[in-house]
Amino acid sequence: MRADARRNRERLLTCAREVFGTDGIDAPLDEIARRAGVGPGTLYRHFPNRDTLIEAVYRSSIETLAGLAAEFEADSDTPGQAVRRWLTEVSNFYLHQRSLALALKAAIDPTSETFTLCRKLLVEAGGSLMNRAVAAGEIRDDLEPLDLLRLANGIGASCEHSPESADRLRSVMFEGLRVPA
Repeated sequence: MRADARRNRERLLTCAREVFGTDGIDAPLDEIARRAGVGPGTLYRHFPNRDTLIEAVYRSSIETLAGLAAEFEADSDTPGQAVRRWLTEVSNFYLHQRSLALALKAAIDPTSETFTLCRKLLVEAGGSLMNRAVAAGEIRDDLEPLDLLRLANGIGASCEHSPESADRLRSVMFEGLRVPA
């Protein structure tokens, strides 16, 4: 892919993520193209339909979340802090981008390559953080990486209509992850 085409694609993904986040997944695709500074033809060349764009935005968002795990692992004071920072980001994604995931699940098979890859990326990223925190004695050792994702997803889903509750529920989650005294 040419450099300018790659830049256009990235701008389209960034703008789509923003527009879907503020205006919902039914927002006009022309608005996404306009914000990205490209014509509708460029948008449709990269993403032939709304479902393809939603899938690409979702996948890109998950790749970003997975990448944050390594970043937090490197610059957090403790492994437990890295887990808390990452789970905060994951639960915020589920809270603020829930419609994206639901639309994608309605459009494609939940056993599709996209969902399989995204689940694998998040489980591996969370597993790496979790294993370090367990080894440091900072979180309990009877959890699996998928448990962390289920907890974060649960917070996002349950706080959809009351986002102000998310911090309180994350606090309860983090307390529950601690090694019992």
